Amino acid sequence: MFQDLTVAELLELHKKGEAQLIDVRSQSEFAESTIPGSINIPLFDDAERAEVGTLYKQESVDAAKDRGLEIVSRKLPDFIRTIAGNSFPHKIVFCWRGGMRSRTSATLASLMGLKMYRLNGGFRAYRRWVVETLEGYTELPPCYVINGYTGTGKTELLIRLQERGYPVINLEWMAEHRGSIFGHIGKTPSNQKTFESRLVHELIRLRNAPYLILEAESKRVGKAVLPEFLIKAKEKGTAIFIEIPDEQRVLNIINDYKPQENKEEFMRSFERIEKRIHTPIAAEIRSSLQEDRFNDAAKLLLLHYYDSRYQYATDQYEQVRMTVTAANLDQAFDEIIRKLPNLPLSD
Repeated sequence: MFQDLTVAELLELHKKGEAQLIDVRSQSEFAESTIPGSINIPLFDDAERAEVGTLYKQESVDAAKDRGLEIVSRKLPDFIRTIAGNSFPHKIVFCWRGGMRSRTSATLASLMGLKMYRLNGGFRAYRRWVVETLEGYTELPPCYVINGYTGTGKTELLIRLQERGYPVINLEWMAEHRGSIFGHIGKTPSNQKTFESRLVHELIRLRNAPYLILEAESKRVGKAVLPEFLIKAKEKGTAIFIEIPDEQRVLNIINDYKPQENKEEFMRSFERIEKRIHTPIAAEIRSSLQEDRFNDAAKLLLLHYYDSRYQYATDQYEQVRMTVTAANLDQAFDEIIRKLPNLPLSD
């Protein structure tokens, strides 16, 4: 038979790379939020779950169980083959609250000879652990905050630093959003639950770091709101302010946002801020977007909208500040390395 696990036991087994997390909830539940690293093998799809739920509420528990058994029996061979179809020696299943769906999945797979575990309390227990863990943070190690006007490549610099082993907290990756009015384009923004799950796992991964590196984000990144302890750590941190030429900033924007591939979305997003920009400039930005002169539009947006807003936000905080002046991202990266404490972390 299967073995029940606590959240702590699940995380330890998964950390060792020996277990596959399997979310047996429906596709929409999985899409809304899950445990990072999980795959979705639903016992019931969305329509089947709704049907069983309706029987449970309108007829009886027995009627819902009978219909559920009928659905599961029909799909059982494919369901078991899918669960078995990965190389992990252990499989950990979970549903919303560790009830019928995960119990049924774990029992059936165990009978087929698979080594199965079930998360006791389901995703609800995991979610409670995330909230309680984040609430337990009161402060973080010293922070270095990558700062600079829009288009200076702050996120790209964080990615490069992380690749070199530096202790980076990449908030835009967690939020799946670039933090601007255009930041959702080409992405699927995370909700608060997904953001918090990613954040707590990253904080645990870096719990022994002597310092952290993050970007100077606002309190909200897309749909996600930063916890207070992270905002305070950012505000107290040492700012590394990046300065690169405007032409390079424009190129960074074009390479990152790819407006030529998402023109209609850019137009809709621009309309949300159009009235905040001086009328002649706004008209020029609109015509530039309509005529595919995206470099011109980007430069006007930087100089006449984003720079002043960013300067105002930066002026609200008194931070220790180091300035990096560079011709491009490569030079900026090298200079940041020289300013950070000696060596990156080793695993």
